[in-house]
Amino acid sequence: MNVYTSLIAQSAHKKSLTTLKAVHTHIIKSGFLFSFFGHKLIDAYIKCGIVAEACKLFDELPNRHIVTWNSMISSHVRRGKTNEAIELYKNMLFDGVLPDAYTFSAIFKAFTELGVLRHGQKAHGLAVVLGFEVSDGFVASSIVDMYAKFDKMEDARLVFDRVLDKDVVLFTALIVGYNQHDLDGEALEVFEDMVGRRIKPNEYTLASILVSCGNLGDLINGKLIHGVVVKSGLESVVASQTSLLTMYSKCSLVEDSIKVFNQLNYASHVTWTSFIVGLVQNGREEVAVSVFREMIRCSVIPNHFTLSSILHACSSLAMLEVGEQIHAVTMKLGVDGNKYADAALIHLYGKCGNVEKARSVFNLLTELDVVSFNSMIYAYAQNGFGHEALRLFERMKILGLAPNGVTFISILLACNNAGLVEEGCQIFAFIRNNHNIELTRDHFTCMIDLLGRARRFEEAAMLIEEVKNPDAILWRTLLNACKIHGEIEMAEKFMAKMLDHAPRDGGTHILLTNIYASSGKWDNVIEMKSTIRDLKLKKSPAMSWVDIDREVHTFMAGDLSHPRAHEILEMLHELIEKVKTLGYNPDTKFVLQNLEEEKKISSLYYHSEKLAIAFALWKTCSRSTTIRIFKNLRVCGDCHNWIKFVSLLTGRDIIARDAKRFHHFKGGICSCKDYW
Repeated sequence: MNVYTSLIAQSAHKKSLTTLKAVHTHIIKSGFLFSFFGHKLIDAYIKCGIVAEACKLFDELPNRHIVTWNSMISSHVRRGKTNEAIELYKNMLFDGVLPDAYTFSAIFKAFTELGVLRHGQKAHGLAVVLGFEVSDGFVASSIVDMYAKFDKMEDARLVFDRVLDKDVVLFTALIVGYNQHDLDGEALEVFEDMVGRRIKPNEYTLASILVSCGNLGDLINGKLIHGVVVKSGLESVVASQTSLLTMYSKCSLVEDSIKVFNQLNYASHVTWTSFIVGLVQNGREEVAVSVFREMIRCSVIPNHFTLSSILHACSSLAMLEVGEQIHAVTMKLGVDGNKYADAALIHLYGKCGNVEKARSVFNLLTELDVVSFNSMIYAYAQNGFGHEALRLFERMKILGLAPNGVTFISILLACNNAGLVEEGCQIFAFIRNNHNIELTRDHFTCMIDLLGRARRFEEAAMLIEEVKNPDAILWRTLLNACKIHGEIEMAEKFMAKMLDHAPRDGGTHILLTNIYASSGKWDNVIEMKSTIRDLKLKKSPAMSWVDIDREVHTFMAGDLSHPRAHEILEMLHELIEKVKTLGYNPDTKFVLQNLEEEKKISSLYYHSEKLAIAFALWKTCSRSTTIRIFKNLRVCGDCHNWIKFVSLLTGRDIIARDAKRFHHFKGGICSCKDYW
């Protein structure tokens, strides 16, 4: 008999199915099967991965030991056969066999995965009766984990508190539960209790509590725990690496996260993704793109989280060509059916001014949800296609999808950019009367801008008064509308109110200075500039940039430092002379400096938009190549008019994205219809 035992053990260890079956056959012939070796053979078959044979043999056994029940239940749970595991557990109880600690630890996991809380609570009751809850930390940990997964953190805490001898597994189960339900303060308290009891944390404890520190922005504890990770020798463990990156990123310490990443000997796709996500969230999109390229070179396959994050980076940088390459990667990996990746693709094409491509991605979606509709509506809104956005909004409602706060911000923006005042007012009234939707500052900002640009200043001002603690952005939005319409007295009135809320807001002072300058009130300009100097405020310089052959070229007004400045100026002067014959006349009211008329005209010629377009036209010859330029501020009115004439003269499509929206120039017409 010892020989059989040894052979079965060796077969299981070496996973030698041939030897095992031979031993099995010999045992049957010897008549020993049911008296001694059945349980060992079942365990051996499970270890060899032949579960069907183990099940068959299990059904033939007349007296099944608790160890064998546990082997079968655990095997089903490991293979994701939770229904079969639970059925076996019920049969075991029916046969009068009481579960032990191993049974409970496996079956609680099965209840969790199947989502049957009521059965889990019954098993918990039995564990209490049998004394396992308070005496066995392994069982208690499984119960705590189960309740945490069911979002029953109060029940999880009650179980935790009743356990007499708490260990690292139990503490970790509760900490992870708190962390996963955004109860990071509670997680930190439990961790401090654990440290106070001198219980050494493991890699999962440290990984989870680091994420909690990041969520709380608790850099002091985060760095202390980083030290514990190093002392514990867990710095190279993937979970710790990922959590360290996440913690530093959420605390906005990008350089520290980069340092951690650069020290890694190995990074999993999860670590790469966490690093890239952190970079994007902290406005380091260019670095994120470089890291993504390195990830691909290292043959690490990105998932939909990685791809959606890097697509957002490309959106922020308006890197259309790189975004298209990543689109190809999503298709190759079969990720293009993922709703987050698809929404990121729609957002990318929308932010790069390619609405047709955004819509083609949207049209290929097999499942439409609120996220995909929001992305497409926002793409239409940014590019001034208000009626298309409204049609999509109506389709969304017909499909029974409930619009959320993001949807309404996007649709109000669409109405705003297309000058659809009445439609915007109706939608805002709907939001106001719908108690399920919370009105936010973004909703008010869109509506104030819409009314202001329609010269309905008093209505816009009344909306601001409705907002609790209105910020400078709301008043600045209204001031900008005054600037567009040259309403100086109205601007001064709103400026006085605004300064009561934010007396040192630089943007407001600069905006009012520009309003005075555009109206030729130079004494007021001098006074405002003196105030700006006294407040030590700084104005952001206007910049335009264009991406040609994967290289970004940046221009500032009057800056001729570009290596190809000579060719740019030749092209610019040629364009200016030719568009004058088509009717272009420089509009000097957009020169915000007190200069002689000739100098004002000369100043207009060297605006950053014009330099960028002249360079792009000189660099690209094909009429089919669309020119895309970007500006950090609102596009100049004179430049807007000039670009229309250039698009007519050259037959080139020109897309300009400024701080507010997109302008699509084609054949002398802009998509904004001169309303922006």
